[in-house]
Amino acid sequence: MEPLATNLRKQARLLGLSNAEVARRAGLTDRRYGNYVTGDREPDLATLLRISETLNTTPNDLLGIRQAGDQDAEGKQLRRLLEIAGAMRPGDLQLLIIQAEAIVAARAADAG
Repeated sequence: MEPLATNLRKQARLLGLSNAEVARRAGLTDRRYGNYVTGDREPDLATLLRISETLNTTPNDLLGIRQAGDQDAEGKQLRRLLEIAGAMRPGDLQLLIIQAEAIVAARAADAG
């Protein structure tokens, strides 16, 4: 399960979370979660779901499973935006929302 181990590390790093913090938030011991991060063990489905929720992603993304519709550029951009937003502080996230709303309003004004 090397893709899982790699994706666990990548997503936690993106969110600025240590292995210990991910484990705590997912209700796991450090050692148990560490086995998943090193690829020594695989989580059961219920555990994988808890870890996915903790890391603001999906089990498919953690497992490296891609569906046909996931390959388009817009889908990749939206996923990247969600990853970034998940790593932001609440105040920063509010600023991002304001900026996005301003862009949409400006486009609507240009179109109208």
